[in-house]
Amino acid sequence: MTARIIDGKAIAADLRARVAEEVARVKRENGLTPGLAVVLVGNDPASEVYVRSKHTQTQAAGMASFEHKLPADVAQADLLTLIAKLNRDPAVHGILVQLPLPKHLHTETVINAIDPAKDVDGLHPANAGRLAGGFAALSPCTPLGCIILTKSVHSSLEGMNAIVIGRSNLVGRPLVQLLLNENATVTIAHSRSRDLPKLCAQADLVYAAVGKPEMVRGSWLKPGSTVIDVGINRIPTAEGKTKLVGDVAFQEALGVAGAITPVPGGVGQMTVACLLVNTLRAACAIHKLPAPGV
Repeated sequence: MTARIIDGKAIAADLRARVAEEVARVKRENGLTPGLAVVLVGNDPASEVYVRSKHTQTQAAGMASFEHKLPADVAQADLLTLIAKLNRDPAVHGILVQLPLPKHLHTETVINAIDPAKDVDGLHPANAGRLAGGFAALSPCTPLGCIILTKSVHSSLEGMNAIVIGRSNLVGRPLVQLLLNENATVTIAHSRSRDLPKLCAQADLVYAAVGKPEMVRGSWLKPGSTVIDVGINRIPTAEGKTKLVGDVAFQEALGVAGAITPVPGGVGQMTVACLLVNTLRAACAIHKLPAPGV
């Protein structure tokens, strides 16, 4: 058996196209252009590439894109002043502060300063609390992408056994809540979990988000399971270069799983697409319009 490879690139492209259609409809019917503001502190090369991708895709979807680049030594008070300005700006419906921030800035304080209605990263405690309570909320983009990828294989996740490996606020914890909302039975595991292979062997759905290259082995998996690999790790090759791998031993998993996301080309493709979804949803909610059809 060889697993079906879930094409994150194609699924993300389809999602972006549907967002663009909804943006055009909202503009036409309501005169509203959703706007996304991205704040980048410092000049981390990986963050710069990511922010550039967000800018390009936001404009391609017909939205307004606002970029704010601040020096690495910016004072926290100045960053908070900018966020307060964006909170008040009627043209901005989504605010994203690119993480990680320089060490002298207090990440929690910065996140808490964002208007929850514009928190398209889904990290504000108000949104995290609503999600945990089973209420409508802006959800973090990567977990939202994981659910969409899973549903490309299974139309319903109801009653399925799922394991989430990793408990970060960005991925693991919100992913658990989204799976519960889909009526899955969820186990959350982490570095201190006992007998992780045994836990994985019981799961119909495996989400690896632990940040350790190829930690999840093929022998751990239940035959026919769906594997969503959130990890992005750069490891050296025999040729002295580097390559990207996930948290799952991909070649091993191919012979056991029923479906699996590749790295690259899987979950990473969905994150920006889901950011566009959140921005559109935020714009409609702020203006008290019906929820968009994406």
